[in-house]
Amino acid sequence: MMDFRSDTVTRPTAAMKQAMMDAPVGDDVFGDDPSVNALEAMAADMLGFEAALLLPSGTQANLVALMTHCGRGDEAIVGQQWHTYRWEGGGMAVVGSIQPQPLEHQADGTIALADIESAIKPDDPHFARTRLITLENTTAGKVLPLPYLREVRELARRRNLRTHIDGARLFNAAVAMAQANGSDPLQSARAICDGYDSVSVCMSKGLGAPVGSLLLGSTPFIAQARRHRKMLGGGMRQAGFLAAAGSYALQHHVNRLADDHLHAALLADGLARLVAAHPKLERKAVVHAAQTNMAFMDLDADVAAGFMQHLASRDIRVTCSDQRFDRRPGKRLRWVTHLDVSRADVEYALAWAADF
Repeated sequence: MMDFRSDTVTRPTAAMKQAMMDAPVGDDVFGDDPSVNALEAMAADMLGFEAALLLPSGTQANLVALMTHCGRGDEAIVGQQWHTYRWEGGGMAVVGSIQPQPLEHQADGTIALADIESAIKPDDPHFARTRLITLENTTAGKVLPLPYLREVRELARRRNLRTHIDGARLFNAAVAMAQANGSDPLQSARAICDGYDSVSVCMSKGLGAPVGSLLLGSTPFIAQARRHRKMLGGGMRQAGFLAAAGSYALQHHVNRLADDHLHAALLADGLARLVAAHPKLERKAVVHAAQTNMAFMDLDADVAAGFMQHLASRDIRVTCSDQRFDRRPGKRLRWVTHLDVSRADVEYALAWAADF
């Protein structure tokens, strides 16, 4: 099976499993699990924050961040397609009693600064109080430009708002940024986080750990976040076994994300050549260039089902969502490369796709 559905499907490597088995553990709710404490300290130092908190999932990490920044009835500015708004079960509203203010994206994945500014509510009892600007980096595999991140940060400071980055794939963004400007990925990761009040980072996506996300912020922020984690049932006991996997991932799996980006670029390029030359797909499909570890392929509805069945016949798994292209119904296929996808897997998938 070649599983391109998501980078969440990765399995721990043998070395990561050994690190988990060797981990000293305690009780994290009491604060005495040494492996959890070591991971949190490492991540905070790595990304330039005072403190960090281990949570079971990225969804919970984002919800805890939102609940820590916002009170009941406050408002958070979000993107229409970002996970905090669309893909996390409406938790900010249902559980956090926070009103989302979703805004449309630009083609590069950003939200226009003017749109953000115009969405900030005046101090008037008719309106929810705008408290937070939330970003997502990467967003659908796209890297938010560093100058844009700084502009949003300065806008928030000028309007006395807090800021949060859903950085589930932050290290993918950092690796791509480092490749583009010749810097070190960890330096790029710190630059992305610089000046933001909180950031969440997923251990169980491209970094390859089995479970867990980190929330990073100031010491007082994390102290309050810990209370929210407890309320949401996120306190884990001997979590050091999971924390050890996260520590191993941060130490060994950041730079290798460049391999995933290369494989996604090969996949996108190969699919684009296939579409250009294939009689069934010509003028029926569009392939988008890959910036990080995701390639997207848009298909007209009349060919999408057959193409998906063709892939499934060789156990090639991708995700698919409904889209409209120039008012025509269609499907968007997402291919995600990760630790368990090799170059040979990409080449095989392309070869089989060409037989459609």
